[in-house]
Amino acid sequence: MAKVKGIGGIFFRTKNPGRTRKWYRDNLGIESENYGYCFQWREKDNMDKEQYTVWTPFPNSTKYFSPSRREFMINFIVDNLFETLYELKEKGVEVLPEIEQSEFGKFGWIIDPDGVKIELWEPLEGG
Repeated sequence: MAKVKGIGGIFFRTKNPGRTRKWYRDNLGIESENYGYCFQWREKDNMDKEQYTVWTPFPNSTKYFSPSRREFMINFIVDNLFETLYELKEKGVEVLPEIEQSEFGKFGWIIDPDGVKIELWEPLEGG
């Protein structure tokens, strides 16, 4: 059975991403660029393997969360994206048809029972 290994990202909508990044920098010390900020960590079962969790404020107008209308989206790290999506579809979970492959790895999306779009991410080997 495929399972989640960690949180790869926390994304949320905001009226003014620049102001929000500044507030978090000034008040919580999060030095965020336009893409957000990467919190680095190591896997519990493999301390040599580095991972990161991205924190990103998106503009309210973003279409990246579609078809969800919610203000946030969570990215979960998985071992095998294709296997995970197949297993979830077999269980009746709404699996979106798009799959993206980039220099960061493979991405797929599902919708949870509350209509929240969830991003599933299989990082590149070694990442």
